[in-house]
Amino acid sequence: MRRRDFVRGLAASALARPSPAAAAEAPPETTKIALARDPTICPAPVYVAESLLKAEGFTDVRYVSMESNQNIPQLLSSGKADLSTDAAPILILGLDAGDAIVLLGGLHVGCYELFTTASIRTIRDLKGKTVAISQLRDDRHALMAVMLTHVGLDPRKDIRWVTHPADESMRLLAAGKIDAFLGFPPEPQELRAKKIGHVLLDTRTDRPWSQYFCCMLAGNRQFVRKHPVATKRALRAVLKANALCASEPERVARFLVDRGYVTTVDYAVQTLKELPYGRWREYDPEDTARFYALRLHEGGMIKSSPQKLLAQATDWRFFNELKKELKG
Repeated sequence: MRRRDFVRGLAASALARPSPAAAAEAPPETTKIALARDPTICPAPVYVAESLLKAEGFTDVRYVSMESNQNIPQLLSSGKADLSTDAAPILILGLDAGDAIVLLGGLHVGCYELFTTASIRTIRDLKGKTVAISQLRDDRHALMAVMLTHVGLDPRKDIRWVTHPADESMRLLAAGKIDAFLGFPPEPQELRAKKIGHVLLDTRTDRPWSQYFCCMLAGNRQFVRKHPVATKRALRAVLKANALCASEPERVARFLVDRGYVTTVDYAVQTLKELPYGRWREYDPEDTARFYALRLHEGGMIKSSPQKLLAQATDWRFFNELKKELKG
C-alpha cells in the first residue's frame, strides 16, 4: 500500500474526526509542530499521527532527525523538536543531565528482550560476565543497569561492558563471545528467527517490567508551558495513532517501510502485533518514572533525587484527561 493511500484512508477514518472534547477546546496556540524522527518500529504512533495532527489543527507538521552523537532528550531540549517518544530510562538520564524536557505520558510497554547464552539462567548469573551495548549511557546501558540494580547487582562493578554495533553484538552472541545482549526491534525478531541465544527476560511479559511503560512521551519544556492546548491536541493525535497501530499492524508496517522508517515489513508487522499499543490506559506514567528513576539512582546512573525529577519535570494532566476522553 502506498503512503498516500494509507494517509488518505486515515484522514477519512473516524480516528481523524475531532472528538466532542476536542471540538469544545480552543484551537492550538501554534499551528506548527516538530516531532523527532528516530527510524525504528516502536515509535510508529508518532509517525502515523501525521494526518491526525493535521486534524487537530496543525498545518505544519515536520519530522526532524537527530545530529550525530545526539539523543532525543537533547533534540527536544534544543528546541528543534517539540514532542517525541523515547525509552523511559534515557528520558530520565536526560532530565538528570539538565535537558529542558518534561515527561507527559506513556506510549506502550515492551520493546526490549534480553538474550543470553545458555549458561545464563537468571539476571544474577550475569555477575562478572560480558554484556554488549551500543554505547555507554545509551538506552540499552541504562535499562540493563536498572535490571541489574533491581536484583542487587552493581552495574558499575559487577559487569564487563563492551560496546559494539547491534549487528556485531548479535554475531558475538551467536559465537558465544559475549554473555548477553539487550535486543530492540527488529533485533529480537531476528534473533528468535535465527535461534540465537535464549530469551532470559521479555519486558512485554515479565514482571516488573511488564507493569511499566517502556516508551514515554516527552516535550520541549518551553513548548509545553507556552502551548498547553497544542500539547494536549498533539498527545491526542499520538494516542489515537496508538489505536491504529494495534488494530491495523499490516497497514502501519507498510507505511513505515514506504516512509523509510524501517526496511523489513515482516519484522515490522511482528513487532506491531507483539507490542500492546492498545493498552496504554492500563499503565501509570508516574509509577513508571518513579520506578526507573529510583533504580537509576541506586545504580549510580543519575545524581538527582527521583523526587526532585518527578516534581520538576513531569506533567501528567493532559495524559490523565485523555485517558478519560479516549475510552477504549
